[in-house]
Amino acid sequence: MLGPVILAASRSDKMRRFISAAPGTKQVVDRFIAGETVDQVVPIVEDAADKRLEVTLDVVGEDITTPAQAEAARDAYLELIERLKALDLGPRAEMSVKLSMFGQALENGHELALANVRPVVEAAAAIGTTVTLDAEDHTTLDSMFAIHEELRKDFPQTGCVIQSYLFRTEDDARRLAEAGSRVRIVKGAYKEPASVAYQDKAEIDKAYVRITRILMEGEGYPMIGSHDPRLIAIAQELGRQAGRKLDEYEFQMLYGIRSDEHVRLAAEGHRMRVYTAYGTDWYGYFMRRLAEKPANLLFFGRSILTKG
Repeated sequence: MLGPVILAASRSDKMRRFISAAPGTKQVVDRFIAGETVDQVVPIVEDAADKRLEVTLDVVGEDITTPAQAEAARDAYLELIERLKALDLGPRAEMSVKLSMFGQALENGHELALANVRPVVEAAAAIGTTVTLDAEDHTTLDSMFAIHEELRKDFPQTGCVIQSYLFRTEDDARRLAEAGSRVRIVKGAYKEPASVAYQDKAEIDKAYVRITRILMEGEGYPMIGSHDPRLIAIAQELGRQAGRKLDEYEFQMLYGIRSDEHVRLAAEGHRMRVYTAYGTDWYGYFMRRLAEKPANLLFFGRSILTKG
């Protein structure tokens, strides 16, 4: 049960300072974070394209406390889109955004986040790509879904994320699985109370399968976010049962995790997208990756001991 402890640490300034200063941190962070700047991430997009992979790019950073910081997050995505446009990489790379970075938690946060994310979605559409709104903790989801619905009026390709550990998600999936929709299903990586979320891994996995079936049998475009070989195989079978061709859904995995599997799935003809995070404010993202899989924590611990 290390996951909840790690997630609690992800919100601790004391732990942030300790981990940032640990000798082995950079080695492990580099495994999950593609770089700190656009210049560092562009070659990764080019390399992925050479391997018949696609990417979704996430500029990491969630501790937004002022409208100016939210505008800076918006501008970071606009800079990324300009670089992708100049290199004609738009069709190979979409963007994933967390609305917390666009000011969702601030005063009048819903309106502020919508105002900041809209130009990013518009710029992405202009270069032939799109944006997916990431799911965060359950208290933010009604706002996220409302912004998603509003954006889809002008940019119907805008995607969103749903999380299998939440009780509400099966109903959300049924509502979202409509023609033209793009929905990424993940297990979920935030600390949620038992009143709103499954706490047992087996129950989360069962819900993941039920939701994947809903998406595959719907009219939208499912995006299967998982590294679990069993869930990947089940998703393939559900796709076959639903009569879907291999390009009518896709798999998504994190940068730095199971890279051989990325290439294998692409070679089989699947659309395979690599979720690639970059930026200087990596701590929250990094801690959730540790919480998701104990092996990641063991790798981190060995790195600290080796470098210490």
